[in-house]
Amino acid sequence: MAGGLKSDARLAVTIDGRFSMSTDSHEGRQWLWLLLSGLALVGAASFLIQPIGWSHAFILGVGGLMVVFASSEMMIKAVDGYARRKQMNAFVAGTMAGLSSNIPELVMLGFVLAATPRIGFIVTVLTLHVGAAAFGLYSGALPRDVEGNAQLPKPLVGLSTDLYAAAAGVFFSLGMIMLLMKAFEVRGGVNVSLNTIDLYVFGAVLLAIQAVAITRLIKRFSGTHRPESEEDVPLEVRRHELGMSMATILAFGVVGLLVSLIGGEAVGEFAGILVEKLAAAGYSEMFGAVILSLFSAAGAFVMIGTAHFQGKYSIAMANASGAITQVPFLVLPAAMILLAVFTQLGVIPALDNASGVIPIDLHTTSAILLGFPSMLILWKAVQDDGKVNWVETSTMVAIFLLVIYLLVAHG
Repeated sequence: MAGGLKSDARLAVTIDGRFSMSTDSHEGRQWLWLLLSGLALVGAASFLIQPIGWSHAFILGVGGLMVVFASSEMMIKAVDGYARRKQMNAFVAGTMAGLSSNIPELVMLGFVLAATPRIGFIVTVLTLHVGAAAFGLYSGALPRDVEGNAQLPKPLVGLSTDLYAAAAGVFFSLGMIMLLMKAFEVRGGVNVSLNTIDLYVFGAVLLAIQAVAITRLIKRFSGTHRPESEEDVPLEVRRHELGMSMATILAFGVVGLLVSLIGGEAVGEFAGILVEKLAAAGYSEMFGAVILSLFSAAGAFVMIGTAHFQGKYSIAMANASGAITQVPFLVLPAAMILLAVFTQLGVIPALDNASGVIPIDLHTTSAILLGFPSMLILWKAVQDDGKVNWVETSTMVAIFLLVIYLLVAHG
């Protein structure tokens, strides 16, 4: 379906790494039909189909995904138009679009966190594992040279790999802290937990890393750099071709973000019903959390697939990378802060009638600690030569899937 989605501005990656734009003679409107059809299905499922059951969940899920497809196409159009006017590196533009794709996920997680804080926390962490597996799988679909190597965008190698290493350190450190707190029964008793102060501190520190990374990304890769700099990403400049007006770009971006909220909430409700049905059928709690994490990341996956089938490999790779790096430094800290706020406001009960929020148990600790090997192998595969060969691709996929299996089967 994504193959039929056409954009009026297409980003192409040349052999020497330059990013160029060309205008399609036919401006597709499939995204509009997807949006209208998806909204109609979501409305029908919400107001016409009762009681809540499998038919309600299926129609809601399909409609939500169609809305997410349409919103992702609108955001890509906005990114294309803005990148064309500002002659911006496509990787940087794609990263900005990837940030906006987290909105449906955060909306859905907000409802989940308020209802089941522990499951919501696990789902947030599992989104990273799912995103890492998607990155490994997508790297196998990239164009390759005669030696079987896929060249990665320089900004990904120059900056995102730093975030992979930082994420590995964060998950290892946080996981070990949780293990030590459990082993030595910190704060007394056997029901050890992370309290509101812990979550505020962890969240603020991780968000600071994201802020620094975005600032460095814009300063290093969005403009013209010194030719002798290894960080330079050469741009093919085309004058007198501004494309979309700023009003059109803004309209696509704002409307795309607004409808993504509707689609994300619909997909989240579908996932919630699905997890409830799976639990009733006897499946493990972690299995339901993995399913829920898949739907929470639906927006990013749709943007990856849509951009890939349009030949915009830099935007697709930026979103594949952003689906990983934005979890530990944007989604996870946001979830931590939300949990702390919900606890202090009384939306969710504190553990042991104190200030505890997240229990330190096998599920929560394993989800955090197993993020370390995933980030480590991803950092090594990308950082060494800026390319991904078939051995690295198969190794990444194998490790990511093995970690997800261990979490589901024995978490």
